[in-house]
Amino acid sequence: MKNYLLPADILLPDFNKVDGEKWSVVACDQYTSQMEYWKRVEDFTKGSPTTLDLMLPEAYLDREDELLPIINGNMSKYLKDVLIEHKNSLIYLERKQKDGRIRKGIVGKLDLEMYDYNKGSKTLIRATEGTVLERIPPRVKIRRGAVIEMPHIMILIDDPNKSVIEPISSKVNSYKKAYDFNLMENSGSVKGYFINEEDFSSINSALSVLVDEKTMQEKYGIENNPLLFAVGDGNHSLASAKALYEEIKGKIGLEKALNHPSRYALCEIVNLHDSSLEFEPIYRVVFGVDKDKFINEFTNYTKSLNGNAKSQIVEIITNETSKKIEIAKPNAQLAVGTVQEFLDGYIKENQGVSIDYIHGEDIVKELSKKPNTVGILFEGMSKDMLFKTVIFDGALPRKTFSMGHAEDKRFYLECRKI
Repeated sequence: MKNYLLPADILLPDFNKVDGEKWSVVACDQYTSQMEYWKRVEDFTKGSPTTLDLMLPEAYLDREDELLPIINGNMSKYLKDVLIEHKNSLIYLERKQKDGRIRKGIVGKLDLEMYDYNKGSKTLIRATEGTVLERIPPRVKIRRGAVIEMPHIMILIDDPNKSVIEPISSKVNSYKKAYDFNLMENSGSVKGYFINEEDFSSINSALSVLVDEKTMQEKYGIENNPLLFAVGDGNHSLASAKALYEEIKGKIGLEKALNHPSRYALCEIVNLHDSSLEFEPIYRVVFGVDKDKFINEFTNYTKSLNGNAKSQIVEIITNETSKKIEIAKPNAQLAVGTVQEFLDGYIKENQGVSIDYIHGEDIVKELSKKPNTVGILFEGMSKDMLFKTVIFDGALPRKTFSMGHAEDKRFYLECRKI
């Protein structure tokens, strides 16, 4: 049997001595325009061991050259004085969100040989959104000098029968507790348990069923393009880990690279069908347009399509009108894909036009009252469309959906030597 999710030598502080609430800090790509948030975190954690010492918030990217040497020094110090290694571990965790709902996950390492972030890839691990290649080098630079990694990467599995993670949740009373504490800034709490080694095989056995030919045919109508893991959050972090691994492979050769710790990345896997996960659509508002011209061109574009996807409805809103347009034969599986493909071409042909990506219909309708502005509403993506769309269309259009609020994103907690 193939092992898809691998145990790792996970590093944690001794939470009998270290305050977990001060240790665990939200992912670096949150609150990027809210410096006051990071100042509060800095004040709250001052004088205590904290993952804030081991990461670079994107709000501070302009201080990268100043802060990276300090961060790398902190990593070496924490390896010596703070972190304890738990060999060959998988951790089952329960994350209580701000709204009180519990998200279940398992932390382990994934093999980057199974991952390709390029659109059109057919690997078992794939990106769900288009990877912006320009965003990778700065992150590779950060990882290149690091001696440990901390995951904020959340990987989704499409497991409607709840066969992988959920059976583990019934066994926590037989597991040793890894951690249990509240998270800062009113972000809920987290509990973690070391999964017994005899349960590792059942996890991977259940994962193997998700990608067998019968399951792929029943769920997606396809047999020869198995997709097991879809990146939910942390797409560019995982892409950076892959890029650095390929860089190391090029230097030391394939044989040595296959035994190098950079071949793997620590992640949390979560079931797409976990009741705590909600997908919210991200709509489009287009500024600087001739409204009549825009509507005519969009209508003509949709009529020209001759794809095989199910019909879609898109609503165009201006300060004068609201018009629903049926797309009979779209190429893309999702309406947002149809819309974004048109917008990409429209912007290239029309100078001065810009797009904003908006949560909430009311905000779209309010913005659409402005002159020379068009709002675009469409049906959001259901959970069961995610894997099918990635399989058939490749990575989703950028800004397709939002998965949870900032305070419910993954917090840094577990570490691993790289």
